[in-house]
Amino acid sequence: MHILFVCTGNICRSPTAERLAVAYATAFGIPNFTSSSAGTRAVIGHALHQDAAPVLAELGGDASNFTARQLTPKIASSADLVLTMTRAHSDYVLELAPQQLYKTFTLSEAARLVTECGAQRVTDLGGLRPHLVAHEVADIIDPIGQSSDVFKAVGAQIAALIRPILRLCQRT
Repeated sequence: MHILFVCTGNICRSPTAERLAVAYATAFGIPNFTSSSAGTRAVIGHALHQDAAPVLAELGGDASNFTARQLTPKIASSADLVLTMTRAHSDYVLELAPQQLYKTFTLSEAARLVTECGAQRVTDLGGLRPHLVAHEVADIIDPIGQSSDVFKAVGAQIAALIRPILRLCQRT
């Protein structure tokens, strides 16, 4: 199972999700799990944002050796599941890789499909999507330029939303 996380600059939200997913998958004992991230307008070559790194570490993730990269059609197409931070990011992924329609969701949408709609496998997500009301699916805000408290809140939100997805991966 390979999950791709997508945000804008690939220096805060998506790398936080990527690194937390790896840490939590290891803790949950999920075999053959990989995770990566990319940005729709990546700050290519940059490390994790200086305010995101300590939040990631506090939540149990490893911020070392991270380098931001731009989302490409090849990157989008190679994932088993694509989780984005906003609906606009999902739209961008689908412009690059329309064949990923049933594998691309916002992180909050996918978590709700597990917790509220009862998805049992990753392959269930696409079929259950119509059960969610689109305007009720929250985007994860971009904390860039905001206080450290906002970075902490965004990190906590991402951590909470990843857990149900990884429980789903345990069953797949």
